[in-house]
Amino acid sequence: MSLLKWFGLADDAGVEPLDSVGEIERTLTELDPREARYLACFAYILHRVASADHDISADESVLIEALVASHAGLAADRAALVTRIARTQHLRHGGTEDFIVTREFEKVATREQKLALLECLFAVSAIDRSIRTVEDNEIRRVAMAIKLDHADYIAVRSAHASHLASRK
Repeated sequence: MSLLKWFGLADDAGVEPLDSVGEIERTLTELDPREARYLACFAYILHRVASADHDISADESVLIEALVASHAGLAADRAALVTRIARTQHLRHGGTEDFIVTREFEKVATREQKLALLECLFAVSAIDRSIRTVEDNEIRRVAMAIKLDHADYIAVRSAHASHLASRK
């Protein structure tokens, strides 16, 4: 809540809150609504980390598309659509929406799904064989936001240690 609204000086009537994953969900009509929400958040967060270095490479996009397809059992064209919308929504809204979408993912995902996301985040970051410090830091923020233990983060990170730019 803004201070202006709290003091009664602002009127938010008619202002729609951002819902970056809503557009993705609406394309996934064949899925259960909860599963669609999970997948929408999953795709969005992959883009959050891919763009941590201010560039989403073609290789990262291809991998994200494949990960979305495999985690949802979607056909390639549907996965491409979900990926394209997630990228657009992330680039358009980012910032605060990153936090909101990640918090939503924490609510709808199981522990196994959270660990799978963490693995996917490192895979996307390592696609160019170099996980930059900014990407590693962003993954750590996501891991904390989805309430994974530090030990979980370290275990997954260790599997990708040879790609850490800070170690090269």
